[in-house]
Amino acid sequence: MNKTKITIACAVLAAAVPAWGQGMSMAGMDMPAAAASSPTAAPAGAPSMSGMPMPVAPTQPDHAGMAPVPPAPPAPASAMPGMPGMPGMPGMAATVATPPSAPRTADADSGGYTLTTGPYIPAGVKPPRLADQMNFGSVLVDRLEAAHSDNAGNWTAYDVQAWFGRDFDRLVVKAEGQESQGRLQDARTELLWGHAVAAFWDAQAGIRHDSGGGPDRNWLAFGVQGLAPYWFDVDATAYLGNQGRSALRLAASYDLLLTQRWVLQPRVEANLYGKDDPGRRTGSGLSDATAGLRLRYEITRQFAPYAGVEWSGRFGRSADFARAAGERPNATDFVAGLRVWF
Repeated sequence: MNKTKITIACAVLAAAVPAWGQGMSMAGMDMPAAAASSPTAAPAGAPSMSGMPMPVAPTQPDHAGMAPVPPAPPAPASAMPGMPGMPGMPGMAATVATPPSAPRTADADSGGYTLTTGPYIPAGVKPPRLADQMNFGSVLVDRLEAAHSDNAGNWTAYDVQAWFGRDFDRLVVKAEGQESQGRLQDARTELLWGHAVAAFWDAQAGIRHDSGGGPDRNWLAFGVQGLAPYWFDVDATAYLGNQGRSALRLAASYDLLLTQRWVLQPRVEANLYGKDDPGRRTGSGLSDATAGLRLRYEITRQFAPYAGVEWSGRFGRSADFARAAGERPNATDFVAGLRVWF
């Protein structure tokens, strides 16, 4: 019995040795036949490193008596989930491009309210419009004051500016004067057209009329007015009159906010003339100048009483004309007044 088993084992071993030595050779070396049945073998007919085709097992090897299962063909790229025309990531859904929606209107989120409809539009009131389409107006009484001086006595003065128009073009009226002993001593009234030339500057052109304290004078006016760097209010105007007369007026002020209601305002003004005018007692060159300091309390932004001190002086021929009239060329006055705008 033992001899029979040994004989069968030798026969099986003799039959297995030739089969193990078969297979494809690579560069003159034999490849085991088991590699041909590998699931990852190259497709049939594909060239090997030695130029010979490599056999491929048509099916996966049988395991535990199960029937052979053919390999699944690769899925096309268009059928895989992901971006259209591109292989996607597993578990990600394909995205579809949607056309952009129409732009929303300005009243889409207003709840039905517009500039012309709604409970906040009073009857008969025009809605506001932008882009230089509406007219506005304002009146500023910068100085309405009474003064007392030991040398010149008491006097009152006014300085008013009003404008009406749009953002770029407007009509401007300036009026400044002084009254003493019931008589208008000196007055200047200007009617100007103003045009915005920069963010904080207007160019102005028009006419000026002088009255009181002598014969009337008429001038052509050209100047600029605006807000200089560091918040200085500047007004500079040149004038041309008849008989070769010329003049230049410079004024500047600054609002120093001590608190939200207390404001200290220094202010200077100077007038220069091209030739003597004995009728109005003005001389050529620097004729007169004033420098004042006023402290105001703003009850509201539109209504503010103030008090201060102001020095005024005349120079050159203007000082000579003042002395000839029995007046002192220099004076220091205490002032109190009101500043209003609306």
